[in-house]
Amino acid sequence: MVQKAKILLVDDRPENLLALEAILSALDQTLVRASSGEEALKALLTDDFAVILLAVQMPGMDGFETAAHIKRRERTRDIPIIFLTAINHGPHHTFRGYAAGAVDYISKPFDPWVLRAKVSVFVELYMKNCQLREQAALLRLQLEGGGRSVGDAKEPAGLLAELSARLAAVEEQAEALSKQLDDDSADAAAVATAAHLERKLTGLRRALDALEPGTGNGAPSLPSQS
Repeated sequence: MVQKAKILLVDDRPENLLALEAILSALDQTLVRASSGEEALKALLTDDFAVILLAVQMPGMDGFETAAHIKRRERTRDIPIIFLTAINHGPHHTFRGYAAGAVDYISKPFDPWVLRAKVSVFVELYMKNCQLREQAALLRLQLEGGGRSVGDAKEPAGLLAELSARLAAVEEQAEALSKQLDDDSADAAAVATAAHLERKLTGLRRALDALEPGTGNGAPSLPSQS
């Protein structure tokens, strides 16, 4: 299931919040109300939002001050803010809104279609970023899983060490046998058998060495069974 984005609506007037909800309900996202700047900052402590619609004129902490707090927090500084104001105070007022970190500035009465279209753009961007983060997290898990597979290779590595130790013991016995047979009175068949055993052991050692990690020799060739 695709998780819905959260949109924070901040206005001290309930009728304005109701109007915003009516306009944005068609986006089928989660709408969260805040009736003051303080309440908005509290909501931002625990939830992630795609966009904030923030009224400029509010008693106590106004929209500019609220935006300044939002932009100072590392967790919330990148959330886009659309300022909503009932009065157009001219270029200076608009500049102050952008300076406070707003991505857009809309004066009332605003066109519901325009507002909905602008909010939908930020919601879509938010959803794309969430997908990218999920893909990056999945890739990281896959890489870490590969790292664990390498780490889990300690078990076959231990098996290789045990086989090598056992082979070394056989090699030592074969060498001792060869020394005992190294004289003119030794049976020819026994000498031939010892020589064949040494060749087999040499083949096994090479095959075992090729299995060691980091050799880069590819699949080892098994010694002949002849």
